[in-house]
Amino acid sequence: MSSGGIDSGYASGTFLGVRFSVRGAIINLVLAVFSAVLVILLMGVGDFSLSVDEVLAALGGGGDDFNRLVVLEWRLPVALSALVFGALLGLGGAIFQSLTRNPLGSPDIIGFDSGAYTAVLVTMLLFKVRDYWSIAGVSILGGLITAALVYVLAFRRGIQGFRLIIVGIALSSMLGSLDSYLITRADIQDAMTVGFWGAGSLSRSTWSNIVPATILAALVCLAAAMLSPSMRQQELGDDAAVAHGVRITRDRLLLIVLGVASTAIVTAAAGPIGFIALAAPQIAQRLARAPGITLTTSIFTGAALLSLAHAVSVLLGAMFRPIPAGLVTVCLGGCYFIYLLIKETRRRL
Repeated sequence: MSSGGIDSGYASGTFLGVRFSVRGAIINLVLAVFSAVLVILLMGVGDFSLSVDEVLAALGGGGDDFNRLVVLEWRLPVALSALVFGALLGLGGAIFQSLTRNPLGSPDIIGFDSGAYTAVLVTMLLFKVRDYWSIAGVSILGGLITAALVYVLAFRRGIQGFRLIIVGIALSSMLGSLDSYLITRADIQDAMTVGFWGAGSLSRSTWSNIVPATILAALVCLAAAMLSPSMRQQELGDDAAVAHGVRITRDRLLLIVLGVASTAIVTAAAGPIGFIALAAPQIAQRLARAPGITLTTSIFTGAALLSLAHAVSVLLGAMFRPIPAGLVTVCLGGCYFIYLLIKETRRRL
C-alpha cells in the first residue's frame, strides 16, 4: 500500500493532474514513431520513386515542383488517411469491446459497419449523391439504425455481449445480401465504382476528404476521452458503475454514437476496412499490459496497423498491381477472427 492508494504494480506518473501508465506512454510513443517513419518511407514508393531525402525536402517545401506535387498533393493525403482512419478504427473497436466486455465486440463484426456501408450504397446508387458530407452523414445514420436494430433484436431481459455479437453477425449477412442486390441492379460504371470503393481503398484519399475526416476524428477522440472514465467504470458492471455515480444510460448511448461515428467516418471516405477495429484493442491491451481496454493505446495501435496494411498494399502494388488496403486487412484479420471465435466459443461451453 502506497501513500497515494493501492499500488497496482505498474509504474505510473501524473501530468496535469491526469494519472497515466509509464509503459503505456512508452508504447504509444514507439507506435507513433513507427507509424510516422513508415508513412514517410512509403511516400517515396510508387511509379515515380523518391529517396527519403527528396521526400523530406518536399515535406519541408523544398525540392523541385514535381516532387512537391507528388508528395504533397498525391501521396501525403493517402499517408495521413492511413494514420487518421486507423486511429478511428482502433477507437471504435475499443469502445464496443469495452461496452460488450467481449473481444469479438467490434463494429465490423457486430454489423454496424455493414449498416453504414448499405446506407452509403443506397445514397450513391439510387440518389447519385457523392459529396463527402452527405456520404458521411448517411453513413453515420446507417450505422446508428443498424446499432438500434441489433440492440432491439438481442435484448432479452438485458443485453449479453455474446448474444449481441451473434445477432450482429446475422444482420450483417442480411445487409450483405442487400448490398449484392443493389450492385447487380446498378449500371456497370456505378457498380464498378462502388465495388472498388467497397474493397476499402486509401488510394482515393485527397485533401477534400481527409481534412473534414481529420476534423471529425479530432472531435470524436476528444468526446471519447471525456467519456473514458465512465467507460472504465462500466467495465466493472452496471451496479458498480451506478454506485460510483455513473449515468449509465446517457453515457452508454453517447459511447455507442461515438463508436458508430468513428467507423462511419472511415467508411464514408475510404469504404469499409475490416478487422482493424477487431484486432487493435486486443493488441494494445497486450502491449500495454493493461487490465482492460485502453483508448489511447488502441488509437495508436490502430494507426500503426492500418499504416502497415497500407505498406503491404503499396509494396505489392509496386511489384505486381495495386491492391486495396482493405483486402490486406481482411486477409490478415480473418485468421485472427477465427481464432477469437473459437476461443470465445470454448470459453462458454
